[in-house]
Amino acid sequence: MALLGDETSYTGLSRARVFRWFTSASARERLPVEDHPHHSRTLVTRLAEVFAETGRSSPAGVLVAELTARSPEFAALWAEHPVLGPYCEPKRLLHPEVGAIEVHGQTLLDPDQYQALLIFTALPGTESHEKLQLLSVIGAQQL
Repeated sequence: MALLGDETSYTGLSRARVFRWFTSASARERLPVEDHPHHSRTLVTRLAEVFAETGRSSPAGVLVAELTARSPEFAALWAEHPVLGPYCEPKRLLHPEVGAIEVHGQTLLDPDQYQALLIFTALPGTESHEKLQLLSVIGAQQL
């Protein structure tokens, strides 16, 4: 919560980060603008992986149909059938209190692969690592 904000209040399709990314400008505030195209492609690719395994009638299929109808950017990327590697690449995040943080992510999927849990870490000894440690204190104080 301290790193990406409170994401527990979303309902319906907005519970999916990919949906918010392509339908709400505020979803993009925590990533540098120059990283947006790559992040968009990564999100489409991850959704395509789940869609390929679960089909059109799955929650992933519902997301694809809705995003294709609502987001020209998503529709264009979806039509390209992008493919990325099997790991979560490093990301740069912009936090409103501590500034830029470079994190490495690990993606954990539930057994049905409908939901993903992202775990972010930073390299020990880096400024980003210190900022994450600070956020763990700030986040605990805000609870």
